[in-house]
Amino acid sequence: MAALTNIVVLVVAARLSSAAGFSVFSLVYTVFTVLLGLSVAYVGQALVLERGDPAAVRGACRSAVVFTASASGTLGAAMAAVLFLVPGATAHGLAVLGLVLPVVLTQDCVRYCFSTLNLPHYALAADLVRLVAAVPALAVQPQGSGPERLVAVWGLSAIPALAVSAALVAPQLRGAAGDPRRLLRRGHLGKRFVLEFAVGNASNQLAVIGLGLFANPLAVGALRGVTTLFGPMNVLFNASTGFGPPILGRYPTSARKVRATVALALALSGVAAVWAAVLIALPDRLGRALLGETWAASSALLPATGSQYAAIALGTCALLTLRVLRPRATLPIQVVFSLLSVAFMLTGYALLGGVLGAAWGLCAGSLLKAAAAWLRIASVRREPAPAEGVPTAPARQQASAPARQEASAPAPQEAEGASAAPARQQKDADGAAR
Repeated sequence: MAALTNIVVLVVAARLSSAAGFSVFSLVYTVFTVLLGLSVAYVGQALVLERGDPAAVRGACRSAVVFTASASGTLGAAMAAVLFLVPGATAHGLAVLGLVLPVVLTQDCVRYCFSTLNLPHYALAADLVRLVAAVPALAVQPQGSGPERLVAVWGLSAIPALAVSAALVAPQLRGAAGDPRRLLRRGHLGKRFVLEFAVGNASNQLAVIGLGLFANPLAVGALRGVTTLFGPMNVLFNASTGFGPPILGRYPTSARKVRATVALALALSGVAAVWAAVLIALPDRLGRALLGETWAASSALLPATGSQYAAIALGTCALLTLRVLRPRATLPIQVVFSLLSVAFMLTGYALLGGVLGAAWGLCAGSLLKAAAAWLRIASVRREPAPAEGVPTAPARQQASAPARQEASAPAPQEAEGASAAPARQQKDADGAAR
């Protein structure tokens, strides 16, 4: 539901805007995507690892909500105060984003609270409210609405979902003792997750923002439009990384794990190729109905972006395999090849014909990352198994009782299969490895 909301919002905004207006909206939305990813990495991904004493878990949820509301409110106020004074539609759009930032980020944080509290149906209910409120609110806006207005309507439409989330989570957190400062302490897992997000996801987003600020804003609209058309593939990729590790943990040997992910990689890559072919064959009339004026620029990128998504499918499954076999092996690949993808995108833009060259540069970077990840898998399988019974991270050993719940994720040194179900993660290293 959350992914569908993001896709529909961009489609509706593209239909209502001029090409220039949608480019500004896309740039603002890309900034939001980066901020959301940082929030999820720092707060949400660490929060869902909380377990143990119910009171401590509820306290962690309260701390996460208060921290997110306070941090996003402070950042949003600073953005609005500074950028409203800067001339230009992009600056004003970002200023409006600052005003609505506490609403959208806090509502997203509460979704992770529901997951942590084993109440995913509450998160689904809030996401449904978000979808039902956002799409009609945007759809009734007049044709040619400016990006500032669209950003404001999109952000304020999250208020009903936030209200529903607050009403559902309040009884669960009543009486819980929260301490938002715990998210700033040394050893908080979110710091590691932010680093992985920064090199794996945000670098490409920031490069796209740079294209819009320093090169051609229309390039952002074209790239954002074509990636929106591949939104269903992103849903499949996220489902694979989210549900893959516990499923792979059921296979007794690394060979069977690798065979399973190879099959998944080929299947997802084939789906990406078929989806690209469908979009390429789409009549212009239907394309314009989806993306409005942006379709003309985005449709030219479909072969390059379709090839990129096929490569992303291969890379996603390879990184999933490494996360299960050798968690420490993923970060170097993310760092090197994400930065390399950015370099290829900028080089392609400069040397190979503008935004089309940028799209092919992204494709080359994704393909190289996938190749490097699969080569690393082959290398890992030839290496001896990591030593068993290695002590966990020092931060985990020194944590207080509530902090120990937070740091209970498997250490990188733990052996194969340690990223399976949370109950298995609490066993000793020998038991988890077996």
